Amino acid sequence: MTGKIPAQELRGAIDAQVEATFERVEALYRQLHQYPELSFHEHETSRRLAEALESLGYEVTRGVGRTGVVALLRNGDGPTVMLRGDMDALPIKEETGLDFASRETAESGNGQVPLMHACGHDLHSSCVVGAAAVMAGLKAQWSGTLMLVCQPAEEIFGGARAMLEDGLYERFGRPDVILGQHNMPALAGSVGHIAGRAMAACTNLAVTIHGAGGHGSMPAQAVDPVVIAAHVVTRLQTIVSREVPPEEGVVVTVGKLQAGTQANIIPHFAELEINIRSFDNALHTRVVESIKRIVRAECEAGSTPKSPEFHILNETVALHNDATTVERVRRAHAAQFGEANVYAMPRLNGSEDFPLFGNTEAGGFGGEDIPYAYWFIGATPAERWAETPGKSVAEKMRHLEMPHSPYYFPGNAVTMRTGMAALASGALAWLAG
Repeated sequence: MTGKIPAQELRGAIDAQVEATFERVEALYRQLHQYPELSFHEHETSRRLAEALESLGYEVTRGVGRTGVVALLRNGDGPTVMLRGDMDALPIKEETGLDFASRETAESGNGQVPLMHACGHDLHSSCVVGAAAVMAGLKAQWSGTLMLVCQPAEEIFGGARAMLEDGLYERFGRPDVILGQHNMPALAGSVGHIAGRAMAACTNLAVTIHGAGGHGSMPAQAVDPVVIAAHVVTRLQTIVSREVPPEEGVVVTVGKLQAGTQANIIPHFAELEINIRSFDNALHTRVVESIKRIVRAECEAGSTPKSPEFHILNETVALHNDATTVERVRRAHAAQFGEANVYAMPRLNGSEDFPLFGNTEAGGFGGEDIPYAYWFIGATPAERWAETPGKSVAEKMRHLEMPHSPYYFPGNAVTMRTGMAALASGALAWLAG
């Protein structure tokens, strides 16, 4: 390894490597975008990513956590830096009008569904490949190990846990720091950072309330689960208003309530799906327990023939960025993109399974927590950004399409270059020291 080069020279070197590989990464991105795959079905996606990383000289292992990919570039003594990108798509019909828009469909639990990369995971994984190329081209400037993780099933909070349970750290080594990013409709070319509480914990809880069905004209001969479910829905809102401190951000949403087949039949059961989000993991656990308490109490009050059933569909912990790690990456990004292009990212009520990689209790691996930083790359072209109402980033984003919209498209050239350089410069903040 050569000595540490000045920040200006490093910025130029990263930019040159980004340009050298950009056309290949953009072509990969268009392939991934046009042919999206659902969570844990990313077979062609992971194959394309694995082949791209193998072509760059990385040690690549496929099928980690079912469809995940892990790639290593060992370059002498030094720390291990892990870069993570997700790669699954969503059951949404694309309406972007792109010439490489998805027309794919797939079989799911809800029948045949359209597919779209509406959250930009194709961009994330393409940027990981781009950063891999940059780092391979700059091997003389750094020392240590670069660990790349292309993760499946982020949309259902399943992929991080699956990779950890498949021995991610036992098989490939425990990283010293974990870095990741997500696109947002901020200004393309900008990078947003937030230390501490950045994204919410999330639990999706399924509830079955059992009744005793009967004729609608004889309700006294039945136990109506619809009435009980209605009481549950309204009562649950008292958790936020009466059990949670006002300064805490907690959301309890009943997103699904299904029961019965027609008006004159009292059904045998009602099904609810409840979404819970908060920024404090201990408080989050208490809120989930409060929900169960209220459901049980309403079932008791309604004389249900048997106890309610609870099933966690999926869940993840809150994303708490390590402040020291964030500051180190932020300095690297300010040097790479200019201070004016680094903004303060507002806290998001959305959720990620990324923190499982660093949270030893939630992730189920031993030892101390691993510090991590997760930042946000802007995806709105400059002309659109300038004409969008608002002064702050948060105000402008309220007027723009967000991830999971059928019209959302973050994959412009500026954002892609920024994502590649952001990952590489972030990694070099440790490896080129």
